[in-house]
Amino acid sequence: MTDRAIDMAPAIATRREEAMGFLEGLVSKGLGWARSFSLFVYPYSTACCAMEYMSVAASRYDIARFGAEFPRFSPRQADLLLVVGTINQKQAPILKRVYEQMCEPKWVIAFGVCASSGGFYDNYAVVQGIDRVIPVDVYIPGCPPRPEQVLDGLKTLQEKIQRGRHGLIERPAPQEPGRSGAVELPQGPPRR
Repeated sequence: MTDRAIDMAPAIATRREEAMGFLEGLVSKGLGWARSFSLFVYPYSTACCAMEYMSVAASRYDIARFGAEFPRFSPRQADLLLVVGTINQKQAPILKRVYEQMCEPKWVIAFGVCASSGGFYDNYAVVQGIDRVIPVDVYIPGCPPRPEQVLDGLKTLQEKIQRGRHGLIERPAPQEPGRSGAVELPQGPPRR
């Protein structure tokens, strides 16, 4: 028998493995639901679309009903980057740094046609879509987009988050003392 035939042999799952798979599925669904309705938004507003973002956060449309109420103005406290408006070439490295400082898991929405594709600024100074700088999860078209479109984009992102796989933290196995590669310091006399 060749190695290829051995690799293709079906694996026999035990009841414990099946139960753990079922439990992991339930935990994943629960975490997905919780994460989708507790988004902490970092609004990266640069242009006229910021006024539409403010109207979405106001009482008439009330983005708080969808779990994205509190804007966080520190990337370390946010998990949703809402890029609102035009991004020029000088702002691109700053946007990338903000994205890298966000905690995992993190999501990005391109708000408006300028963030999605550069808009009507087809020149050397404007980034033709922020997906050239950072990955984007949801695009919201419009110049500026209506608040209903923004809420629809947010609901689309929430569905994407719920469908995703959310696992528990996997910690590495503990290593034996002396095998970690760290230098062990000699113990001195006890302190008094």
